[in-house]
Amino acid sequence: MDLFKGSKIYSIFTGYCPVCHGESMYKESNPYKLGKVIEMHERCSKCNTKYKMEPSFFFGAMYVSYGVGVAVSVAAFIIAHYFLGADLLASFFSIVAALVLLMPIIMRLSRNIWINMFFSYKEEAASKSS
Repeated sequence: MDLFKGSKIYSIFTGYCPVCHGESMYKESNPYKLGKVIEMHERCSKCNTKYKMEPSFFFGAMYVSYGVGVAVSVAAFIIAHYFLGADLLASFFSIVAALVLLMPIIMRLSRNIWINMFFSYKEEAASKSS
């Protein structure tokens, strides 16, 4: 993943600070610890970027989450129905199972996408944090 360091893709898929890529934004690295799935640090300890720019900032991530959920649903349907030959009911259950099992990852991924819409990587912040 270091190949993409310095790009939004790196920050989106790793959950690292969108400005310096110096540390994880999340207090808990495992998204399947459900009580802590969205607990974030207030600021980046490397570049001092404040993650929550305003109260309720991450409510916008719900819209992103909808799109990510639709993409997961379509992928689950195509895999189940066309590649595995499942009927429509089994395909429906595979969509539900995929959404339930991937829910913590979808939540974090949508937050990462949302925050990366507002922040960009800055080489000078990254060099200060090293």
